[in-house]
Amino acid sequence: MIKRDGNCVSLWQDTVTEFGSADSMTSSTPYDVVIVGGGITGITTAFLLQNAGMNCLVLEAHNLCFGTTGGTTAHINTLLDVPYSTVEKNFSKEKAKLMAESIKEAVNAIHDNVKKYNIDCDFKAASATLFAQDDKQKDELEKISEATNNAGVRNDFVDEISIPISFLKAIKVPGQAKFNPVRYVHALAEQFEKAGGTIMQQCRVLGADENDYVTIETSKGKCIARFLIYATHIPPGVNLLHFRCMPYRSYAMAVTLKNDSYPEDLVYDMYDPYHYYRTQEIDGQKYFIAGGYDHKTAHEDNQEYCFLKLESHIRKHFDIDKIACKWSSQYYESPDGLAYIGQLPGHEKIYVATGYGGNGMPYSHVAALSLKRTICKEENPYQDLYDPNRLKPVAGFSNFVSHNADVVKQFASKFFSGEDLKELAELATNEGKIVKFRDEKLAIFKDENGAVHALSPICTHVGCEVKWNNAEQSWDCPCHGTRYSYDGLLMTGPASKNLAKINVRELVINEE
Repeated sequence: MIKRDGNCVSLWQDTVTEFGSADSMTSSTPYDVVIVGGGITGITTAFLLQNAGMNCLVLEAHNLCFGTTGGTTAHINTLLDVPYSTVEKNFSKEKAKLMAESIKEAVNAIHDNVKKYNIDCDFKAASATLFAQDDKQKDELEKISEATNNAGVRNDFVDEISIPISFLKAIKVPGQAKFNPVRYVHALAEQFEKAGGTIMQQCRVLGADENDYVTIETSKGKCIARFLIYATHIPPGVNLLHFRCMPYRSYAMAVTLKNDSYPEDLVYDMYDPYHYYRTQEIDGQKYFIAGGYDHKTAHEDNQEYCFLKLESHIRKHFDIDKIACKWSSQYYESPDGLAYIGQLPGHEKIYVATGYGGNGMPYSHVAALSLKRTICKEENPYQDLYDPNRLKPVAGFSNFVSHNADVVKQFASKFFSGEDLKELAELATNEGKIVKFRDEKLAIFKDENGAVHALSPICTHVGCEVKWNNAEQSWDCPCHGTRYSYDGLLMTGPASKNLAKINVRELVINEE
């Protein structure tokens, strides 16, 4: 089983074994491209560049698929979270059509890789269904259908859907797919290494200095490259994209059904946040996967309650045999609905891919294809569309202001009084809490053996205060989505350092 960035185990983790890692990297000879991040975006991008004649190195702080790729629900879809009607309104019909073309190319690229390299990842073609359940949703669905057709993504109104939920109107879109994402990534990583590429795992990037070359400092030494790509879901450090992208968490369950009535389609309702459904077969066993109840990272006090709501929703409509697993995962949304793929603002040789929303599977390949074309100086029809340096004050501006007003609030809140350290004695096992001791706040966690782990609650990114995630047993930052383990180890950026540890025994002795 591979590890991922949370306490809950996803459906995919036990379907692969740990991928082998190179022992060292070249420190004197420049790589053409260093790719940071061993998820589906990083491995696909590295694979394409290596096969285009580049000498590439992948650096992964943990193991392949440790982050969102290991926790996705893996919908390969052209019917996106942000509908074409929204892109048409925020930008133009031409931009919506160009986005659709990029997504269709990405979906085809996944299919082509599976077929060409005979990848055993339970890939299966499917259709997608979007359904409305009240008059307001019905009106919105009609607009989405028209804009989706205008963008070149064919859809038709249908009288039936593949799940037992009542509806007023529904559309079906062909040309979608589903698969096991970690098996796909591991197979592509093998092809990347066969082409001469190098993968270094357990190797965290600590910083990058851009001059004639990019010098990358890591936990295992330095290397240099002509170009650096951050395929880390959100780039590390502090840059403009952290104030443009909003971190969210989504919840998923994989269950078996008593009646063996597993839907073949990818299915979505139109609530906000919406529910999503699909089936995945793994080694002959079918699983029904349902998800939803998204919220901004660290903006929900009881994450377990989100799982309870999801379970209740599934049991209301489906005859569950057993719950195989449940997990949550993180994604980032841009304010205008389009991903950010291209040069990191303020840099010439450093590139980034982020802001996918809930559509990481297709956008991973949009990013890989686009970045490969840009770096190889090929014609790239999507470069301007996804440019991270774009500035459009109207599209998504209210979301941008709202998010960053909340960030300011998080900065201010760390100066308000917290709880007394006496509550440490009342802390349940496997529980975390922010408490106050001698005018200083502590993030404390009591493990199953009764040992207390005390940390500074100040995120090492830009100083926001972390909050406890009782489902994944992690400390999550509400500002830009950095996440730490219960004992302060950095799991996902944009921060690059662990939370500072505090010796509780010394504090108590000094107080006495």
